Amino acid sequence: MPKWKALSLLLALQLTTTAAPALADHSPSCARPGVLFCENFQSVPLGGATSLDWGVDTSHGTLTVEKAPRGQRVLHVHTEGNGRAFLRVEDFSPPGNSFYGRVRLKTKAFPRKPDWAHYTLIEATGQGPEIVRPLGGQYVPTVDRPLWGVGADGGPTGDWTNWRESAPSRENVWQCVEWRMDAADNRIELWFDGVAQPDLTVSTRNHGGNPVDFVFPRFDTVKFGWQLYQPNDGAYDLWMDDITLATNRIGC
Repeated sequence: MPKWKALSLLLALQLTTTAAPALADHSPSCARPGVLFCENFQSVPLGGATSLDWGVDTSHGTLTVEKAPRGQRVLHVHTEGNGRAFLRVEDFSPPGNSFYGRVRLKTKAFPRKPDWAHYTLIEATGQGPEIVRPLGGQYVPTVDRPLWGVGADGGPTGDWTNWRESAPSRENVWQCVEWRMDAADNRIELWFDGVAQPDLTVSTRNHGGNPVDFVFPRFDTVKFGWQLYQPNDGAYDLWMDDITLATNRIGC
């Protein structure tokens, strides 16, 4: 073989080896100590989302596994009107009823009608009345913006979303969202792209609901997806990847 052909072949092999990690997923986080649940969708077939590791909860919505521009597989969540579509992590039993979570997500657009339109992306439930929503938000007409907020419903604290102007819901960009559920003080803390969001923190006595204690249920289910609660004639799309629940912070 001529020398120039041998060099070309060697260069091609090197480029192939170098390029492979660019298509790799973030699966190393799935193997780290303390992981309670992990899904990066790389082993899930393309098309309608199904797995023996998690369930599906939909009404006027769909969950689809598809390829992102870089080639990795992601979960596409689509709903019509005020429908819902969630991936359900079931039989979940975090030690001490406390855990950390991480998800990468991109939302095409957030609702801007009706006023105070309320949406949820992550929800945790279990034995106890509170439906806990560590990531959701509302369209706030007084500032004409959709804003992130921690919230809850179904329990003594009522239906509330602790939105903050310092945490706008960003559209059409990938974000890494982390959160912590600490049962010692029923505290929820969030990070966006590794940056703490202390304005969004809620706890037993510091929350946005009725003036009674906010108390976690005994968690057994965590849902990831989308639900809009008010009547609406629009359609909503978001994408999720690298969903992880763990006993310690996962990081972005």
